[in-house]
Amino acid sequence: MPLEIKKQGRESSQTLVRRFGIRIRKSGILRRARKIRYKQRPKSHGAQKKAALRKEELKKEYKKLKKLGKLKPTQRRR
Repeated sequence: MPLEIKKQGRESSQTLVRRFGIRIRKSGILRRARKIRYKQRPKSHGAQKKAALRKEELKKEYKKLKKLGKLKPTQRRR
């Protein structure tokens, strides 16, 4: 899907580049290119399950520490 932008009359090069950027954004070409470039393989069933179990364990541990007063209520883990 080629995108063609031609200079109009006495249009400056800056305006031409700006118009080109807008057309690229609206066409969705950039979004598709990034999607392809940064595509990640889906996790296997076992890996998904393992990650979910680990997340649950961390939640339990966090609640336990919060209840014991070893974590401040505003403190967040990332």
